[in-house]
Amino acid sequence: MFKPLSVFIGLRYTRARRRERFISFMSLSSMIGLMLGVAVLITVLSVMNGFDRELKQRILGMVPQATITSSEPLQNWPKLVQIAESTEGVIAAAPMTQVQGMLTANGQVSGAMITGIEPAREQRVSILHDFMVQGSMATLRDGDFGIVLGQQLANSLGVAVGDPITLVLPEATISAAGVIPRFKRFTVTGIFKVGAEVDGLLAYVHYADAGKLLRIGSKVQGVRLKVDDLFQARAINERLLAKLPPFFYGNDWTQTQGSLFNAIKMEKTIMSLLLLLIVAVAAFNIVSSLVMVVNDKRSDIAILRTLGATPRMIQRIFLVQGTAIGLGGTLAGMLLGVTLSLTVSDLAAFYERVSGVHLFDAYFVNYLPTELVISDVVWVSITAFILSFLATLYPAYQAGRVQPAEALRYE
Repeated sequence: MFKPLSVFIGLRYTRARRRERFISFMSLSSMIGLMLGVAVLITVLSVMNGFDRELKQRILGMVPQATITSSEPLQNWPKLVQIAESTEGVIAAAPMTQVQGMLTANGQVSGAMITGIEPAREQRVSILHDFMVQGSMATLRDGDFGIVLGQQLANSLGVAVGDPITLVLPEATISAAGVIPRFKRFTVTGIFKVGAEVDGLLAYVHYADAGKLLRIGSKVQGVRLKVDDLFQARAINERLLAKLPPFFYGNDWTQTQGSLFNAIKMEKTIMSLLLLLIVAVAAFNIVSSLVMVVNDKRSDIAILRTLGATPRMIQRIFLVQGTAIGLGGTLAGMLLGVTLSLTVSDLAAFYERVSGVHLFDAYFVNYLPTELVISDVVWVSITAFILSFLATLYPAYQAGRVQPAEALRYE
């Protein structure tokens, strides 16, 4: 098969002869370093994508993705739900009333956001029913004054299902005995555990019970929405508001939780840049190995020059050798990184079973989540290859400057 001379010689130089083992070892170590750098970067990005996915699913599955509220309590909220669900981009809608207050039990006090819901519709817009560890959402019935707590909140108050708990509202009633805070006794009917900070902040009651606390009866404050694209929540909200009277206003998760996800995005970016330095160091190790090859092959270069090879052809020879090292390391690292990304969760679980050490109890998930994103694999591989190619330019330039007479003077 025909090969250009520069490609043929460059590929031959990548294979070791007995007297060139050290140079070959340097090339192999450069390739291995590049492979490990690429593999680690792909794996770490996959793990960070997994944590980002879990955080979005858990937190944004509990807190409203978007809300439509009114300046006045709504009696005909089913009509608003119907209009919302007919809007493009809205998957489902459910009534909502929110009350801030203090929960107290067993001498312990904790602040919480109490959300009044309609259990049947709430299942369509929330993941709450998937994370119930005790009881169920169906236990929230009008007039029973049941309450569902996050596990962290229940633990801090020392309560379990069936225990009484008192909700103290930030309002006071003036009586003959003086100023008396408003409070209401509830019964714990369920406990959920999402594994995020919402476990210690949120509690749920029936919307009619919440209405009684606020003295609005069976009315609600608004509806919460589940949208098909989280990053279009604001646009969907505006689309829905255009159908409604001006006393309605909207909110979305980017205003309530946006800072958290921006922090995660920044952390991922910084981590990517730091790990990319590892890839850069591994890529530029090719410089040292190729410089040694150029010094070792000075006589070969001189002979090729005397046979008619041009400086540009000599440069292409070493560009081919460096590119072969970079391409081999990048492809091997890409395959290793993809394999690790797909299996690291199982490897971590196996280690936990064998060692008995629970690595992720301190986090909001009890396993190592991963999500392999093809775009991450592509940009990491392309960046690593470009860096390795750039690392070959200087040694190739030096090889092209070798003068035959000087190289063969002492041969």
